[in-house]
Amino acid sequence: MTPTPMIAIDSVERWNDTFARQHDIDDYYARSGLLIRWIEQQRLVCIRSMAAAEPSDRILEVGCGGGHVLQQFPESDLTGVDVSGEMLAKARRNLQGYRVRLLKGELQELDLPDAGFDKIICTEVLEHTVDPEAILARIKRLVRPEGRLVITFPNDPLVNRLKGFIRSSGLTIVPPFRRISWGGDQYHLHVWSVGEMRALLSRYFVIAQERLIPSRLLRIRCCFQCAL
Repeated sequence: MTPTPMIAIDSVERWNDTFARQHDIDDYYARSGLLIRWIEQQRLVCIRSMAAAEPSDRILEVGCGGGHVLQQFPESDLTGVDVSGEMLAKARRNLQGYRVRLLKGELQELDLPDAGFDKIICTEVLEHTVDPEAILARIKRLVRPEGRLVITFPNDPLVNRLKGFIRSSGLTIVPPFRRISWGGDQYHLHVWSVGEMRALLSRYFVIAQERLIPSRLLRIRCCFQCAL
């Protein structure tokens, strides 16, 4: 694991609220560049497939953001957790009509039942957290023994190289590349290679399936289906 230079975080909630205000998640899903939107849609499809949710499932999303992932499971019993009140306000709007409860706080501090969830999703979240291993340890306790986990990461080493090339080549004047800073890379506290992601997850779970989005040659998003 390669950490980025640590940011002084006096308040996790305030830090995440600042991120939410600077990088509007609704705008990102709706109006980012065509390639970005396509990759993110592929990630959502992959998450939905890996979760294989049933209507009776209790699904927890750790770091639910604006609720765009939970929207993929309209028939299930949903719980979303986020430390940002700004994000949760968006999630409440986006998830109107769903069976969902939204909780604010850090996962380790919330009173959630051990083995209380059939499926747990944590997507593009761990790189933003101060202590990702503590979160994984808590997730391990929260999923039922026969449950399923879906955890995804951005492949930051590759993404950062691609963004560096785009900036140095002057392509940021071309419309598809003008907003390459979307996603808040400066808020990533950790950078993992694909091998480091596997090693991190393998300390807590059995990796049952791995998919690279959009392809094994262009590994922008890395999706793992895990079990206990």
